[in-house]
Amino acid sequence: MAAPLADRLRPRTLDDVVGQSHILGEKGMIRRIMASGKIPNMIFYGPPGTGKTTVAEIMARQAGKKLFRLNGTTASTSDIREVISSLNTIDGMNGVVLYLDEIQYLNKKQQQTLLEFLENGSITLIASTTENPYFYVYNAILSRSTVFEFRSVSPQDVEKAILRAVNILGEEYGCSVTMEEGVSSAIAHSCGGDVRKSLNMVEVLFLAAKREGDQLHIALSDVEAVSEKGSLRYDRADDMHYDLLSALQKSVRGSDENAALHYLARLLEAGDLLSPCRRLLVMASEDVGLAYPQCISIVKSCIDSALQLGLPEARLPLAEAVIVMCTAPKSNSAICAIDAAIADVRRGGDLSIPSYLRDGHYEGAQKMGHAIGYQYPHNYPNHYYPQTYLPDSLAGAVYYHFGDNKTEQAAAAYRQKILAEAKKSK
Repeated sequence: MAAPLADRLRPRTLDDVVGQSHILGEKGMIRRIMASGKIPNMIFYGPPGTGKTTVAEIMARQAGKKLFRLNGTTASTSDIREVISSLNTIDGMNGVVLYLDEIQYLNKKQQQTLLEFLENGSITLIASTTENPYFYVYNAILSRSTVFEFRSVSPQDVEKAILRAVNILGEEYGCSVTMEEGVSSAIAHSCGGDVRKSLNMVEVLFLAAKREGDQLHIALSDVEAVSEKGSLRYDRADDMHYDLLSALQKSVRGSDENAALHYLARLLEAGDLLSPCRRLLVMASEDVGLAYPQCISIVKSCIDSALQLGLPEARLPLAEAVIVMCTAPKSNSAICAIDAAIADVRRGGDLSIPSYLRDGHYEGAQKMGHAIGYQYPHNYPNHYYPQTYLPDSLAGAVYYHFGDNKTEQAAAAYRQKILAEAKKSK
């Protein structure tokens, strides 16, 4: 059985790897490491199909070391011990490179089995993971390794791999290949930065393409048929989920409705309705806040409508909520105020409530001195009476600072007015 196209076309040198110029380019760290002839323990972190396995193989081959490959989803402790046992054979004379794919699936004991051999340098570990290693890889391995991030490959770079694949497949099929205009670009844009996915798509298109004699033609409509939603890379438990929500909130905070709509669209296209609804409610208070207090009511109404409608119609009220928040004035005074108050609470100390503020609605409360001396503000001009409400240890603490927007400045002016009038009446 022929190997998959992605394996048949696997690059043999760094110059053949598409993308990752930040680490593989002329001044890239991995290229400079390879020039030294030595390989440190490394963890390659990034999406599928971005070259992690390929680079590991190239590095091992150039360093003249035997490469062993294990996958964290199936590897057992005995598999790891088998690699260790090879150190005493001819294959292990120069040391070995263990390429451990999906390391996050190994348990702590399995990872610890490697530590002694990583310490003395007899095994060089190159691990790869699609999950954030700082969350999923044990610290003992992390502290002995350097993490390199592999990024999604740009459509321009993916297209280079596609054109190379088309030429090679044409030779294998013994035919001349023509493509409708836009085919290679459409494939490159539909694979979500995953080169392997793009090559698999090319192979499928070859199998489905119409052939007449030694001529084979790939139609754009076939690309569209096999690439529907192909660019979506999303899992509600992985980093992309949190990255999209983070990008959505930061775009709203930055008043960029176009970017915010883009990230909302990606979440909705992945079928995730609840996560953006919850995050939009957070934004209404955290980022718009008191600059436009009515915003949270508007956003809540939009979310209620979205949850009642469900997808795809839910996109309409959610888009409205996003645009309202992006174009609204912004204030983070509320979150700053509550976080400052929480910080004082967490510091502890004597936080006794002043006795005149304590509950006085039960028999015996006054005998305990509770509620005595409390002044009812509604009995005074402007419904205000100057008395201390904070615990004595926090008297004078200021958590809330009026924002510089029109709404909060109007509130600040009113506050100054009633303070001045109360001072005059004394």
